[in-house]
Amino acid sequence: MTIERTLSIIKPNAVEDGHIGDIMACFEREGLKIAAIRLTQLSKEKAEGFYIEHKERPFFGSLVNFMTSSPVVLMVLEGKDAVNRNRKIMGATNPAEAEEGSLRKLYARSLEANAVHGSDSLQSAEREISYFFEKGDIYS
Repeated sequence: MTIERTLSIIKPNAVEDGHIGDIMACFEREGLKIAAIRLTQLSKEKAEGFYIEHKERPFFGSLVNFMTSSPVVLMVLEGKDAVNRNRKIMGATNPAEAEEGSLRKLYARSLEANAVHGSDSLQSAEREISYFFEKGDIYS
């Protein structure tokens, strides 16, 4: 298995609720290395660009408003099978369907405020990482 990189976002609700350290520790316990990290407040334009594939969906405006409501933590996670491992650690998008012990089961408030985002494929990971980070920002 090759080393992969994936994007992870700790969403506003988890930042506000003080779960940054718990979430980062979970990734590290599960063998994913944090190769880049940034605490930032997303602008409306940056959030809209990131979620552009959802522009025509009814939840787009609400999602952008939520993601710009307070700071987020952007991370590049690195490790063997990082994309799939991160998705398992996060749990199902809907926290009501997430496995016990998953990040979304532990820290989500709702479907929208589901605590974390993770890339859904290697192609998405490449695009998402380069959207937020320059190559020089990432350390292996």
